[in-house]
Amino acid sequence: MEKEVLITIDDKNRSVTLKVIEGLLMESYKSFKFIVQATPKDEGSLVHWTLIHEKLNVNVPDPNTMLQFAIDQTKDVDAHLTQA
Repeated sequence: MEKEVLITIDDKNRSVTLKVIEGLLMESYKSFKFIVQATPKDEGSLVHWTLIHEKLNVNVPDPNTMLQFAIDQTKDVDAHLTQA
C-alpha cells in the first residue's frame, strides 16, 4: 500500500500534485510524484496524468504499470461524479 502526501492544489490549472512517501514504489525509486490535471471539455473533462520519478539505479524499469493505476483511478472518479 502506497502512502502519499498532498503537495499542491492548483485551482487555476485544475491540478493536484501528490508525492509518494511510503510503499512498494519507494523500494525502486528515490522519489515519485503524480500530477493530475483536469481540463474542461464539452460536458466533462480531459484528465492528464504526469509521473515524475527518480530511479534508485539504472536497472529499475520504467513505471509503466502505473499507467493502469491512472486509468483505474480516472474511471473511479468519473463513475463517482456521474452518479445520478
